[in-house]
Amino acid sequence: MTQHQLMLAAILLPFATALLILVTGRWQNLREAVTLVGAAGLAIVVFKLIAGFDAAAAAPLVLAEILPGFKVMLRAEPIGLVFAGVAAGLWGLNSLYSIGYMRAEHAPRQTRFYACFAVALGCAMAIALSGNLATLFVAYEALTFATYPLVVHWQSEGAIQGARRYLAYLVATSLVPFLGAIVWTWIAAGTLDFTPGGILDGRLDDGLLAVLLFMFAYGVGKAALMPLHGWLPSAMVAPTPVSALLHAVAVVKAGVFTLLKIAVYIFGIEVIGRGVGDLLVVVAAASVIVASLMAMTKDDLKARLAYSTVAQLAMVTLAVALGEPIAIAAGVLQLVMHAWGKITLFFGAGAIQLATHKKRLSEIAGIGAEVPLLMVAILFGALSVAGLPPFGGMWPKFLLIEAAVDKDMTVLVVCLGLSTLLTLGYLVPIVIQAFFRAPHDDDPHHLPEKHHEEGDLPILALIPPVVTAAGCVVLFVAAPSILAFVAPVIGLGGLP
Repeated sequence: MTQHQLMLAAILLPFATALLILVTGRWQNLREAVTLVGAAGLAIVVFKLIAGFDAAAAAPLVLAEILPGFKVMLRAEPIGLVFAGVAAGLWGLNSLYSIGYMRAEHAPRQTRFYACFAVALGCAMAIALSGNLATLFVAYEALTFATYPLVVHWQSEGAIQGARRYLAYLVATSLVPFLGAIVWTWIAAGTLDFTPGGILDGRLDDGLLAVLLFMFAYGVGKAALMPLHGWLPSAMVAPTPVSALLHAVAVVKAGVFTLLKIAVYIFGIEVIGRGVGDLLVVVAAASVIVASLMAMTKDDLKARLAYSTVAQLAMVTLAVALGEPIAIAAGVLQLVMHAWGKITLFFGAGAIQLATHKKRLSEIAGIGAEVPLLMVAILFGALSVAGLPPFGGMWPKFLLIEAAVDKDMTVLVVCLGLSTLLTLGYLVPIVIQAFFRAPHDDDPHHLPEKHHEEGDLPILALIPPVVTAAGCVVLFVAAPSILAFVAPVIGLGGLP
């Protein structure tokens, strides 16, 4: 298959899978088999696209020209392919986990669940392979509406309220600052095509470029930059596989990916680096610390992980704002490493609920002996998200610190070091509570008459977190290969 055919296949295959899921919905085993085959097929297509990528031969594919110069266009490029690889690689594991989880919970509306999941992946592929801002915007909006039924899945009063907040935040930010920034870019540059080196240099003075960058940063609501982050904790009313989708596979990663792509192909890294992003550096760094402090106050495991995601996403925004090739490299690696670490943690939180019927940190004292393999997987995910070796999450933190040192931002170095300590402070206690705290006899959550074991877990809810935890270690070794893949397009002359 040609590169153009592979791009089309990557986008259309999830939509075809969704259609087949609807057709086979009355037969549970067949429907789930269709989901897994679709996920495997997408992974094969995307990794063939990555393996055969040739920058010199990467011609755009124009699907339609709605107005003169206004095209629906696809184009493969390294950063987009990294995002596509993350989403495609994790869809299969998330699908396995979803089967184990949704069956164990006897969840209703499972056919709709799997179909919307597939549609969300199709939208993520369209975002990853967009050739201009107009195409990306349409796919970005489609992703919001495709995931709404997933957030509202339980259809309880809390789920309905959380889903409405999710939709209100993301639609409002898209239609005002994001769309406004796109229109302004069109007026200033006369094009919306993603172009290496950017399209805005010399079109606006640096003060206006700083304003435009702020509009993009807050317009891309899926990046969850504080204070427009409230939709993310609200969306935790969804089933745990959906939370994993939101935080690791598609939604928030689509947000920070969009910011990275805008930085590299609309502004240009050098343009941002000459001071355009300085105020955004302050905002992003503050978000890292504030969200981390808020995570420490949350007893509910999914809420704690949600605020952790806000903090970790802010590091990608920080990387964009620094405007240094090494910082952009850190942002790309954070997109990958956070995905694998955070999906491990969400898988773990959901599996704890399935095995022990507990959702809060205060409830899980002493469960480590009952689910040791699961808790070790959670520990691996936590250490990777915190940025410690030998886990993949070390690399983005290390490169961000190096970028801050290069720009003589000592305060930022301290901030990044503090963020590591705070991350350990709100994630490692999950493992400590499970292994080293004994439940009190008067604890209302302690049920000594019922003993829970890993055998109580559906095997499909245990295998995925173990695999993704191992992936956090593998990515520590694989990080230089990812950097080498994106280095030409971000102007990274040599690997650090």
